[in-house]
Amino acid sequence: MNRKTISILSAFLLLIGSSKKSFSQNPLNFGSKIFTADPSAHVWKDGKMYVYTSHDEECQTDFFMKDWHVFSSADLVNWTDHGVILSVNDLDWADNFAWAPDCAYKNGKYYFCFPAGTGFKDRVNPKNSTKWMGIGIAVSDSPIGPFKDAIGKPLWTTPYANDPCLFIDDNGKGYIYFNGGGDYLVAEMNDDLLSVKGNLYKMDMGGYKPKREGPWIFKRKDLYYYTMPEENRILTYYTAKSPKGPWKYQGVIMDEENESNNHHSIVEFKGKWILFYHRWLENESNCGERQRQVCAENLYFNEDGTIQKIKRTNNGIKDTFK
Repeated sequence: MNRKTISILSAFLLLIGSSKKSFSQNPLNFGSKIFTADPSAHVWKDGKMYVYTSHDEECQTDFFMKDWHVFSSADLVNWTDHGVILSVNDLDWADNFAWAPDCAYKNGKYYFCFPAGTGFKDRVNPKNSTKWMGIGIAVSDSPIGPFKDAIGKPLWTTPYANDPCLFIDDNGKGYIYFNGGGDYLVAEMNDDLLSVKGNLYKMDMGGYKPKREGPWIFKRKDLYYYTMPEENRILTYYTAKSPKGPWKYQGVIMDEENESNNHHSIVEFKGKWILFYHRWLENESNCGERQRQVCAENLYFNEDGTIQKIKRTNNGIKDTFK
C-alpha cells in the first residue's frame, strides 16, 4: 500500500469516526452516571437545549425521589450536567416525590415548576396510603439555577396534583396543566407566574378522557398540541385552536414499551423537532432492576399538522447540530 493510498484511507477512517461522534445515541450521554427521567426540554435565548429532569436514585424505593437536575447542549451530543438545581431539602412543605418538572422563561427570569409531596403510598393496601402531592414554583436568574422556592408552599392543596406543564403562549399568558384531580384541568397563571388566576378550568376533550400522566403542551404554527402518556405508558395527543381547547383526539405518537411508564417533551431545535422521553433500561447496579434513562428521537409532522408515529431507536437523533 503506497503513501497516497494510506493517506486517503486514514482520511476516510477519520471521517467515519467523526461522523459517528456527531450523532446522539440512546440513552443520551448527559456526562454523568445518574439515572434521569421525565425530561422537560427547552431552548432558551442562548440557543442551547436545556433538559430539566427528575433524578432516579440507584435502587430507589418505589418513586421516592429527592432532587432535580438540568443538562445543556449546543449539539445534542455533548452535554453538561449542571448538578442539582433544587432539592426537597430546600422545601418547607414537602420531603419526597421530586417528580416530573417543567420550566418557563418570562419577565427576565426562569420559573421552575415542580411537583413534590409527603406521606407514603401503600400499593398493597391503598386505604392505608397517606401520600399527598402539590405543585410549587421556584425562580432563578439563570436557566441552570440555583432555583429558590418562590412562594414557600404549593400553588394549591386541593386537588392533589403532580407532573405539571407550564406553557407560555405567544401573547405572554401563562397556563399550567397537570396530572391529578380526576379530570383534564388547566389554570391561567397571573403575570408573575407565582399564583393562579381564577379557578381551575375543566377542558373539553371531545369525549375521550383516558387515565394519563403529566401532559406536555406546545404550539406549532396556529395549532396547539396537548400530548400525554395515556394510561401512563402510551404517548398520545390532541390538537386545538386554543390553549384551553376544545381538544380533538389525534392518536398515538409512541407505543408503550415492556409495560413501563413514559414521560416526555417535544421541542423545536434549530429547525428540527425532537421528542425527549425515558426508557427503562438495565443498569450496572447491584439491585438488578431496570431504571429510567432519558432518550431522544426525531419527530415529524404531516402537512395537515398531525404527528407521525415514532419508534424507539438506539441510534437516537439522526440530524447533526453544530
